[in-house]
Amino acid sequence: MKIKNPVLRGFNPDPSILRVGDMYYIANSTFEWFPGVRLHSSKDLVHWKVLPSILNSKELIDMTGDPSSGGVWAPDLSYADGKFWLVFSDVKTVNGPFKDCINYLTTANNIEGPWSKPIKLDATGFDASLFHDTDGKKYLVQQTWDQREYKNTFNGITLTEFDPLSQRLLPQTRKVIYRGTDVKVLEGPHVYKINGYYYLFAAQGGTSWSHQEIVARSKSLVLGTFITEPDGPFITNFDTPDFKLQKQGHGSLVNTLDGEWYYASLCSRPWHHKNESAWDPRGWCTLGRETSIQKVEWDSDGWPRVVGGHGGLISVPGPQANKKYLTSKPNNSRHDEFLSSKLDNDWQTLRQPFTKKLGYIKNKKLVLKGNQSLSSLFDVSLLASRWQAFNFDATTKIKYEPYSYQQMAGLVNFYNDKHYSWVFITYNEVTKHRVIEVAQNNNNIYTSFLKDNAVEIPNEIKEVWLKTCIRKDYYYYMYSFDGKDWNRISIDLDAAILSDDYVMQTSGGFFTGAMVGLASVDCTGFELPAEFDYFDYKELDENLL
Repeated sequence: MKIKNPVLRGFNPDPSILRVGDMYYIANSTFEWFPGVRLHSSKDLVHWKVLPSILNSKELIDMTGDPSSGGVWAPDLSYADGKFWLVFSDVKTVNGPFKDCINYLTTANNIEGPWSKPIKLDATGFDASLFHDTDGKKYLVQQTWDQREYKNTFNGITLTEFDPLSQRLLPQTRKVIYRGTDVKVLEGPHVYKINGYYYLFAAQGGTSWSHQEIVARSKSLVLGTFITEPDGPFITNFDTPDFKLQKQGHGSLVNTLDGEWYYASLCSRPWHHKNESAWDPRGWCTLGRETSIQKVEWDSDGWPRVVGGHGGLISVPGPQANKKYLTSKPNNSRHDEFLSSKLDNDWQTLRQPFTKKLGYIKNKKLVLKGNQSLSSLFDVSLLASRWQAFNFDATTKIKYEPYSYQQMAGLVNFYNDKHYSWVFITYNEVTKHRVIEVAQNNNNIYTSFLKDNAVEIPNEIKEVWLKTCIRKDYYYYMYSFDGKDWNRISIDLDAAILSDDYVMQTSGGFFTGAMVGLASVDCTGFELPAEFDYFDYKELDENLL
């Protein structure tokens, strides 16, 4: 049986993998998207089921006003003392010299909760993890941020003892244990004790093309005693530009019941415009940073090595115990008719939970109240899920009666508050008719494409069907007045604008991925609702590499 990478497709970065008994779990960063911490489970490392996200209430996480690509960074999931432990960062400042972040700890007896009210740990740096030593002591391991302009901002890996009785860190124990190599940008640390050694896994090089994971080890947790793995790095794609998986690095280690080892890593799959070099630019990652799993073997000197070389493999040998499981074709198509008052696990909102402030489900309809614009960091009525394929169609049916051009509702492709597009119904105050418009926000430059040629909706039409068609390097929108005969709007949009790599050119917050969803905006403040009948996401092929 083979593991086909990536195992978690679309925006699923910074994987923290854990095995409890015969069940594997992966926790991923969600940044400004609510609920926080994406969670999957598996029994074979091949087939993964999405579970309810962990941080599912404002008591557990309050991201109001968090910048795009702020919020929940690099959750660390562990199991000790008969319970699950989750450490996560809530980052309040993304760009500039400071990283205002708070590290929290929450626990639960069951992976699906309830989770305890988070305890504030510290704000030393982000990407914190909790190491449970064999002697019973616990340590917070984290990247250390240095805001001083004359220093390297990534100032080594800090270790601080955590007292589980008083539920607090012991600041007098804080010490730097490792400073990395000349590659710098040291982050995402995890410590494991294996065969008498402390192994420190950490990312370097920044989470783009030069990203890598290195390993260092020591017999003690003391600065200067850690030796970096020779012939490293452990994993990277910096020198494998033609490989379909790129950016592998930040991740974590897990072993099977039979003693085999695997490493879960973030990765990306870039594509190129037809007129572009395959190396420069290396490509555009609209699906964001995904999760791959590589097999690990230990060499004669006790160092971990990725099977197939440090670039990794797309098809990875699965655990021997899993031969009875069949590998299925990856396809994440889904159809939601809003039959339940509770949203399914694939939906996410921006920064706050889906409450009556944003909307509700009634009579098998999703009702979204008109709130602030898609550029707001506060009250946004946007319900979205991940792009998980290069080619897909997403469709909805909407009933909406705007009476102002400031009222808009429709179907959205969204990266962040500065990069999105949508097809929506609004009102033309000159003709006194509802119309269909397409608009794009490109690095905060907003463009309405149809303007005076916006599609007029006949008065007798009460419901309109809207569709987006994603075709890897470009996409477009369609509409229908009966759900059968479709009209293509003659605007082809560059999908690269919704990629990590495009956003990276102008912002330090390029950590999520493209999302598709439903939105309602009312800049008049009267909260005009829009009613959505269903949402359909259909992948057009296997979207394999």
